[in-house]
Amino acid sequence: MRKKIDKAKAFLAENRQLFRCPICHKSFVQESYTLKCEENHQFDLSKKGTLYFLKSHNQSEYNHEMFSHRQVMIKSGMYRKMLEKLIPFVQEKENIIDIGCGEGSFLTELTHLGMSGTKIGFDLSKDGIYLASNQPIEAFWCAADLTNLPFADQSADCLLNIFSPSHYAEFQRVLKPNGLVVKIVPETGYLRELREAFFPNNQAKQSYSNEKVIEKFSQSLAVVADERITSVFEIPQKKRLDLLEMSPLEWQADPKIKEVLKQNPLEKVTIDLRMLVGRVR
Repeated sequence: MRKKIDKAKAFLAENRQLFRCPICHKSFVQESYTLKCEENHQFDLSKKGTLYFLKSHNQSEYNHEMFSHRQVMIKSGMYRKMLEKLIPFVQEKENIIDIGCGEGSFLTELTHLGMSGTKIGFDLSKDGIYLASNQPIEAFWCAADLTNLPFADQSADCLLNIFSPSHYAEFQRVLKPNGLVVKIVPETGYLRELREAFFPNNQAKQSYSNEKVIEKFSQSLAVVADERITSVFEIPQKKRLDLLEMSPLEWQADPKIKEVLKQNPLEKVTIDLRMLVGRVR
């Protein structure tokens, strides 16, 4: 079996043209395990087969532990309905980039549902990319900045933007003509039971709105689809503690409340999402 670094080297040999230097924006040549641009900016593959495109070290609050719990919940089928709605828009795309891929579980689940094509995932978190490199699919993983994507102009057929921020100027630059952005944002009822349990006396924490995010999407792209996806997920007993640790909500909760919840975890939770699909005007 080939090492991960050798698989990544082969991927770059076939797909080097999809990338550009994030420092000078020039194209790359490949020299063994390295991408080097005309200005001699150099990016080396790690032993895990990942590339680190960031100019400086970025400390992310999204760490190995949180991503591990998130992976467990995604694999358990928590977002199955959403992924089934999403798959028709991505399954026949040639080059797919997952914007803010975390530990890569969504790319893996979509692959299992029939998505083919060349798959690239990137995230600001090195912990997320480290975990993603262990995913059982053919994909390339890198650490990069959303506001300065290391991808060439018109290199992507589809951008996945699941629970992640957006930068529409960069999205428009890297998308091919007629390329799609598929964005998933939480709706008002998302994880309602968890919010109510974590913040029993805080109405502001129990509800929120993403209307400004949705409005910005429609201003930036021609909307192809706009659908609300709602379900109630029955949490497998062995996964109930993972739910408590998979979300940034946990960081803000009272430790005493968290301990009570660990003794009596939730049995079900509401999944309330908005799927937005758009293309460059």
